[in-house]
Amino acid sequence: MIAVSACLLGINCKYNGNNNENEKVVNYLKDKKFILICPEQLGGLSTPRNPAEIINGDGYSVINNESKIVDKNNKDVSIEFIKGANESLKIAKMYECRKAILKEGSPSCGSNFIYDGSFSGKKISGIGATAALFRKNGIKVISETKL
Repeated sequence: MIAVSACLLGINCKYNGNNNENEKVVNYLKDKKFILICPEQLGGLSTPRNPAEIINGDGYSVINNESKIVDKNNKDVSIEFIKGANESLKIAKMYECRKAILKEGSPSCGSNFIYDGSFSGKKISGIGATAALFRKNGIKVISETKL
C-alpha cells in the first residue's frame, strides 16, 4: 500500500483551495493500492488556509520542537502540522504503507526541498514534517517529481 498526498490526485486540499493533480502520479497508481492523506487537513487546518513555511529548520527540527511552521500572517501553526504528521503516520501504519508519494515543496510533504521561510518563493534543500516523520518510521518517501 502507498500513502499519497491527496492533492496529487486532484483533491482540492491545497492551501489555496486548489489541487496539484499530477498525471504521472495518476498513471503510476492505476494498478496499485493506495490511500490518500492530507496532513494539513488531518491536523485541523482549513482549506483554503494561509500558506505556511518552516522557519529556521526542516521537518525533522519541527517534529523535534526545535523549529516552527508559521503562516504568512506569522501565526504559529506548528501544532497543527505536527498533529497532521502524526495522524498521517497512523493511517500509513494502519494500511501497512511502505512507501509514500508526497507533494514536493510542502512544509508537510516536501522530500527534497522546502521553501526557506521568507515567503519569497525561494526553495532550499530540506524535508517537510510529515515526510520526516515517515522516514523516521521506515516509510520510503518519494516526490512526485521523482516518479
